[in-house]
Amino acid sequence: MINALIYVVVERKAIRDILVSNIVYADNNTGNVNFMNQLINLMPISNDLAIYLLIDISIAIALLFVIRALSGYASKVSVREELGERDNFAFGISLAGRMLSLTIVLSAVVGRHVGQGFDNAAISMLLFGILAIALVRIGRVAHDKIVLNRLDKEDMIRDKNVSVALVDACSSVASAIVIKSIIEWANGTDFSAFFAIFSGVIIVLAVLVIATRLQEYVYAKRNQNSGFQRTLCNGQIALAIKHGGHIIGIAIAVSAASKVLVYQPETYVTNMTGWLISGMLLTAAFMFLSAVTKRAVLFSLKRTREVALEHNVGIASIEAALSIGIALLFMNIFV
Repeated sequence: MINALIYVVVERKAIRDILVSNIVYADNNTGNVNFMNQLINLMPISNDLAIYLLIDISIAIALLFVIRALSGYASKVSVREELGERDNFAFGISLAGRMLSLTIVLSAVVGRHVGQGFDNAAISMLLFGILAIALVRIGRVAHDKIVLNRLDKEDMIRDKNVSVALVDACSSVASAIVIKSIIEWANGTDFSAFFAIFSGVIIVLAVLVIATRLQEYVYAKRNQNSGFQRTLCNGQIALAIKHGGHIIGIAIAVSAASKVLVYQPETYVTNMTGWLISGMLLTAAFMFLSAVTKRAVLFSLKRTREVALEHNVGIASIEAALSIGIALLFMNIFV
């Protein structure tokens, strides 16, 4: 009888120890989980996200290869020979600008159709990629025909003119920044969205070209009617850097319109006039703030002389950085 009682007591103690140990283990695990949640708090991630990412990246890489092929075809040269044999830095800079412009536009589309089906995501990515290539091309052609209308850009790049290549690359990037903002603004893949994107891009690019033309006029007035394009043909890298930063800054500033304009799919005219008016106002405001900032920061320097006559790349780089920096600050005001 006594042995039986001892056995029962021992069994109960063993069971109690097991239960206590399990509770302590569970508490420790809960504590670990809570501790990890304090270190990092993740949003729920879809299991199919990796597949969508793979689809988007694969199409982006394919489109980048298309950009490379089209660059050689348009310039009537071999990309391999220009980069690998002739060491044509100008051609590489121009091609890099086009590739960067494509990825900027595609960044507005990547992940946009997660959860809507793999086929829909692939088709949308491909359509927006083709649209990006076409719109960036339109922007570059407009810049070439109006801003660089007195020189043969392709010949200059083949002749290793780095200054012309820098302007070409910055023009592509500026166009891409505008296109990206309008794609994000016109959320959708229907006819109304594509029409709004196309018309908005055309109008904003026109504003961008007009502003650039105005800068060329100001340059000629300040430099005894010395032609802006002729100076680029002479390999003036400082002027190219300053001009490139300026047009990218304008593009960023104009993109702020996407934060204040309301997208209305059925009101085509309102969308177009909205981008036209806001684009002009934002461009004027940016140019004023940029000029004031440069005058204040570089108050003891003769900026125009240093860039135009002394070919001072350092001051030109500072001016380009200030243009882009002021534009970024200006854009984030409307967030």
